[in-house]
Amino acid sequence: MTQNTPHKPTRSEILKPVELVAISAAMGLFVGLTIMLATRNLALSSISLGITFIIALVVIAMFTLSMKPDEAEKSDLDEQNQSGKNTGH
Repeated sequence: MTQNTPHKPTRSEILKPVELVAISAAMGLFVGLTIMLATRNLALSSISLGITFIIALVVIAMFTLSMKPDEAEKSDLDEQNQSGKNTGH
């Protein structure tokens, strides 16, 4: 890859945020349905679903931020930093 061509993200890199939100949504849906089946209270299950979704999303985001990049990611970041210096931003 030359310095003039921008990095084109792969399909898995593009879909990674969608996967993380989908995992959080699945966790929230599981808790919401479990509460709904146990109590038959729609308001309580909706609140539980929302709280679980938000907590799961924050926890997954924190885990994602705490991961250290491997050598391939480090070289990719270095390439992006070098190409960013040439653009004048």
